[in-house]
Parts: sequence; C-alpha cells; structure tokens
Amino acid sequence: MPAAGKLPRNNNVPWRGNSCLQDGVVGGYYDAGDAIKFNFPASFAMTMLSWSVIEYRAKYEVAGELSHVKDIIKWGTDYLLNTFNNSADRIEFIVAQVGSGDTFGGSTTPNDHYCWMRPEDIDYDRPVTECHTCSDLAAEMAAALAAASIVFKDDKAYSHKLVRGATELYKFARYRRGRYSAVDSEASIFYNSTSYWDEFLWGAAWMYFATGNSSYLKLATIPSLANHAGAFRDSPEYGVLSWDNKLPGAQVLLSRLRLFRSPGYPYEDILRAFHNQTSIIMCSYLPVFTSFNRTKAFLATLYSDYLDAADTPGWYCGPNFFSTDVLRDFAKTQIDYILGKNPQKMSYIVGFGNHYPTHVHHRGASIPNNKVKYSCEGGWKWRDTSKPNPNTIVGAMVAGPDKHDGFHDVRTNYYYTEPTLAGNAGLVAALVALSGDKSTGIDKNTIFSALIPQMFPTQPPPPAP
Repeated sequence: MPAAGKLPRNNNVPWRGNSCLQDGVVGGYYDAGDAIKFNFPASFAMTMLSWSVIEYRAKYEVAGELSHVKDIIKWGTDYLLNTFNNSADRIEFIVAQVGSGDTFGGSTTPNDHYCWMRPEDIDYDRPVTECHTCSDLAAEMAAALAAASIVFKDDKAYSHKLVRGATELYKFARYRRGRYSAVDSEASIFYNSTSYWDEFLWGAAWMYFATGNSSYLKLATIPSLANHAGAFRDSPEYGVLSWDNKLPGAQVLLSRLRLFRSPGYPYEDILRAFHNQTSIIMCSYLPVFTSFNRTKAFLATLYSDYLDAADTPGWYCGPNFFSTDVLRDFAKTQIDYILGKNPQKMSYIVGFGNHYPTHVHHRGASIPNNKVKYSCEGGWKWRDTSKPNPNTIVGAMVAGPDKHDGFHDVRTNYYYTEPTLAGNAGLVAALVALSGDKSTGIDKNTIFSALIPQMFPTQPPPPAP
C-alpha cells in the first residue's frame, strides 16, 4: 500500500522513504500514482481489508500475513482518526482530501497532477480540503473504523477508540446531510459520490456489528432507506461493490445476519428482502463473464462460504438450482483473468508472471531512486520516456483493460496503467477468500462478538382483535 508520512522501520520497499511530512494531516495512504490523499476511497479500502480479516483471519495466519495486514489497516485508521476531532462530542467538519490535482483550464500551478515527482521530494504547498456536509464520506469513515474495531477487538483501548470515533462520524453523517462531492469541485471530478443512502445502510450495518446497538439495525432495516439506496431497482451498477456503491456489500452483510442469527421480528421482512436481492446479485454473475471485477470475486466467494457454513448447498436462479461451487468457479475466472488468462495474455498484477505492465502510471516507481531530486517539471522526462519503470511496484494491480479487452502499457494513460488503493484492497480481499480450499471457510462468530446472544427470535405481535 502507498503509505505516506514517516514510514515504519520495517518498510520493505527500498525505493520509498518518508514523504509529505509537512502535510496538514500527516500519514495515511496516497490514492494512486500521484500523492493525493482522498478519504472517501481510502476509507472504503480499509473497510474491505477489515472485512476480509474478520471473515478469513485463519487464511491470513496460514499465509503469514495477519500481522502485516493489521499493520496496513491500522496505518489507515490512525490517519482517519486524525482527520476529525475524535475526542469531541460533536464533530463540526472532517478532512476530505489532502493535496490537489486540478489542472483544468491549463493551470500550471504546481500540484499533485501537474508535477511528476517522487512523494519524498514534494516541496509545493498541499491544501487540506475540509467538509462540513458530507454524509457519504462520514458514513464510510464510520464503516471503516467500526469494521477495524472488530479486527482489533483484543486491543480493547484501541478498539474502543475506533468505536467512539465511528459513533461520532455516523452521527455527523446523519445530522449534516449532503454529498461530500457536491461542495468539493475536485472530489466531483476524481471521486464523485452519487448518493449517500448506500453509505447510510452500509455504515449502519457495520455500526451494529461493532457495537451491538440495535438502533443501528433498526436504521439499516428501514424500508425507505433501502429504497433510497436503490435496493429494489435495477441499474448498470447493481451488484457491483465499489468505492461509490456500497449497497451490494450491505445486502451481503445483512444476509449474513439472517443466515446465522435470524433476529426475527421486526427485522425479518426486510432482511429476507436483502437476502433475496443478494441471491439475485449472485444470479447476475452467471453465466461467467470474460471481463474482470475483483469485488465481484470477493462477494461471490464470500457468499458461497456463507451458504456452506449455513449447511446450504446452493441457491436458486429462477427454476435453476446452482451449487456453491459455481460461485467459487466464477470468482476463480475473475482472478484468472487478472493473472493472465485473457486475450492479451497479460498479468495485470505487476511482477506476477512473465508478461505484466512495465510502464505503470506511478511517480515513485517511474523515477530512479538515485539521490537526485527532480523538480516539478523536471520529472516529466520520466513520465514521458518509453523506457520501463526503474522500480517495480510488485503486487500492484493496474486499472486494466477496456471493455473490449484492449490494453496499452503506456505510462501517460492512467486509464490502463494506474493502480489505485481501493482497487487493490478489493483484490486482496478476493485473493485471500479464494486461497486454500473450502475446508477453511469463514470465521462464523467473530463479527457477532459485540451482539447480545438471543435465544429465540422475537415473535410478531398477535393480530388485532
């Protein structure tokens, strides 16, 4: 992950060092091949990583990566905690972004898109963008901290700090209504949020699992909120979990609750609807597509493991019954595509296989670590050279091909060659979910650790006389 700030001693990337120590908020992660820090996609990335650890802790342990991934999450959540007043009883604003990428209108003011510099050499001013009405951003940050609090539940002090911060953020999201990108011009260009209703649903689900407070479950199961989030209408993005669309993830999470805890009345009707919608989403993944999507691979594998853990052999798509193996097979085709089983015969993960992108749109990877400080415009020669990057950003997945499976390994074309924080978090989640065999499934109970055990579902009231 592209860490910013003062790097830890165990930094294992030799061409990276301390960077942007003069930022208004130090630390966190750079979003992609530049040095901007966007809280919206970064929060989603941390939520996804935490979700994968909660479900597949044992698989991370087998891979020897549990401590590493927890360090990655904590680096992100420590930063998020510093982007608002986490000790206050009422938040007045949160930081949405550090850095700037506005080059529209031919601006030549040095910033993170105009300049081509190693983050370690940045010497221009980097603005801090605050947000006072940002329900989507605040609810996603709440989800990130809430999910991480479950990952760190054995560190009671830190877990409590995360829950407290998440609680205040979610309150802020609810009483300061508005899309963060509606008032931030750069956000509307680079990470435009189309709605905050899906974040309300997603955030409420994670807050319920982190706290056990039933008021969050009541909120997450309000039919009108689900309707506003688009739960029961078709759209091109339906079923695609992304930094802008949390609805599929929320529905899978709440289907999990129904499968393993069945809280009954008054939640059953809407939970059943979410469960049905999740089944429809899984049906939409069939037949197997040739293009790739890492979050679909994660959700498909995860839902397959949920059904296996619930002793359910499969699910119906109309009159046809499909086994859980079909979902895993679908997920494998997605990952296989990324790893090279595609028309280009190219691995879209840098450093994997014999044929992968070598002109990655990434400033740090493209500029030699030769003790020479290249100026804002002086680094353009490294951006524009046809030579491969001198530094290999091992393990990073680039943006990938277009809808026709075309790909151009050109550094200046970020549509193909730029890796992103959120995209790679989704890939990590999918890879760990598919690792090993089916005998090592999900951790069924950890996500419920804050919930009060319920012996029997609450029964609905009797009919009126």
